[in-house]
Amino acid sequence: MIKFLVPVDGSEFADRAVQHLIKLAQCQQPAEIHLLNVRSPVDAWEVKRFLRAEEIAKAQQSEGESDMQSARDLLDRAQMPYTPHIMVGPVAQTIAQLAKDLNCDAIVMGTHGRGELANLVMGSIAAKVIHLVKIPVTLVK
Repeated sequence: MIKFLVPVDGSEFADRAVQHLIKLAQCQQPAEIHLLNVRSPVDAWEVKRFLRAEEIAKAQQSEGESDMQSARDLLDRAQMPYTPHIMVGPVAQTIAQLAKDLNCDAIVMGTHGRGELANLVMGSIAAKVIHLVKIPVTLVK
């Protein structure tokens, strides 16, 4: 069984990556799919002054679930099982570390995004992920 990691952020490009993965997985042997949304750590003292760590974590979880919803809907309609992950940390490093921890065979991701993944162009997060991992990375435009 091939394992895919798909970082998503709710953008049109992330949805295209999921659609591409669905086509790939339908042509391949059974696939294990892991969706990932990475949230940046909240370091602003202005936020920490008014919100407890638990409140910040709850907000990040909620935002991650919202950003992941369109990808989940696509996979649900295709009747493809997946495991969702919402993590906090530096985006490229978190993607690479989860791929390693899960022993993924490939990463499929959009070339552009929004929010923290807004700079998914060669030379930024996508390039960092490519340099950090030893598995194939498919970028979907």
